Amino acid sequence: MQYEVEQKFRLGEPAESIVARLLEFGATAIGEVRQADHYFNHPVRDFATTDEALRIRSVGEQNWLTWKGPKIDQKTKTRREIESLLGDGSKTAEEIGEILTILGFHAVAVVRKVRKKFEVERNGRRFEFALDSVDRVGEFLEVEFLAEKADLQAAQDALSSLCAEIGLDDSLIERKSYLGLLLDGSDS
Repeated sequence: MQYEVEQKFRLGEPAESIVARLLEFGATAIGEVRQADHYFNHPVRDFATTDEALRIRSVGEQNWLTWKGPKIDQKTKTRREIESLLGDGSKTAEEIGEILTILGFHAVAVVRKVRKKFEVERNGRRFEFALDSVDRVGEFLEVEFLAEKADLQAAQDALSSLCAEIGLDDSLIERKSYLGLLLDGSDS
């Protein structure tokens, strides 16, 4: 059972400074993508209350269906995640959205962002960095990787250690999702 172990930080400095620090730290630039995340709410239980998420993510022609479970700790955004690659093209994303709507799910909002991706290997783990510029929300840095349930405490410790080593300020940690920030009107 895979868990996403993640920490998100509001940018407290220019994005260029963060990029320079990541590169100095040994991170490799992977590229830049535009993402559109179409979020849906369950017909019977409110995902805002249960701290779950269901989305269709589109990146270019590729689409994924993702469910995220509730966060399981108070500091990181560690949660179970199940993600499945869908067929390509906007028609596929529209059809999956239509199926969900027919089943009673409700479209909530679309989160659009430009994501610059980086990665680094540390102590046998591959960490991913995402420098996100989120429409109507602001700029953030996410640090994440996947871990098995039995390895969660060590994974969370490794994440905290890496963030401290890079010099990321704990006071800038953001626990809300981009969807939650968008719905709250939390423009930076």
